[in-house]
Amino acid sequence: MTIPEACRLVLEAAFMGQGNDIFIFDMGKPVKITDMACRMIKLAGLQPDKDIEIVYTGLRPGEKLYEELLYNEENSTPTLNPKIFKGISLKQDYDKIKPALQQLVEVAQTDNKKETVYQLKQIVPEFKSMNSVYEALDEKTYISKKMKSNIMFN
Repeated sequence: MTIPEACRLVLEAAFMGQGNDIFIFDMGKPVKITDMACRMIKLAGLQPDKDIEIVYTGLRPGEKLYEELLYNEENSTPTLNPKIFKGISLKQDYDKIKPALQQLVEVAQTDNKKETVYQLKQIVPEFKSMNSVYEALDEKTYISKKMKSNIMFN
């Protein structure tokens, strides 16, 4: 997808929106980073791996190979534009999660990052730490230990 195409989709979605809407764009076929790097090097009049070496650094903390647009429980509906879909997110009962949010704020104020991320994961269980120091919090053993020590909220 080109920058002008993306801008047009964003503007069109902005006009479709009625407040708090989530839109998902069909951005076309994925492009491999290696292919893009080679193309950029050639556009500069150079040759890949001869004039400019392509170095593979791996994932950095927080980076993912794949970005989930919707979770399994969520759906989307088509709009008049076949490249724009409206996300239908799960509804949350604020009164039900209010105590958990208050607990999250309290923990965050202690500056205990690990416990803060853990509390956030309890509120948003779909949130997974990809390639980060908090990835261990996603493991069932850590969660079951926390349940046994009664730190979890109900």
